[in-house]
Amino acid sequence: MCLAIPGKIISINDEIDDLFRIAKVNFNGIVKEVNLAMVPEAKVGDYVMVHVGSAISIVDEEEAQYTMDILLKMDELTELDNDDG
Repeated sequence: MCLAIPGKIISINDEIDDLFRIAKVNFNGIVKEVNLAMVPEAKVGDYVMVHVGSAISIVDEEEAQYTMDILLKMDELTELDNDDG
């Protein structure tokens, strides 16, 4: 199943190019690098929905926590445990 997973942006690297900014995003304690090209307005502290390594939308903290709680209950976050990025 393809899901978008909520996470909080903890840092942004935009040294290469503003369009291809990469963020470190915290997913319930697991930090991954995420492409921010589709949400250029995203900033540190924002919550984003991430699908296949790219942030696809910005959400508020309440929606992010609600979605994360559901995914945890469904045991749908096992792919976050791999070490591919």
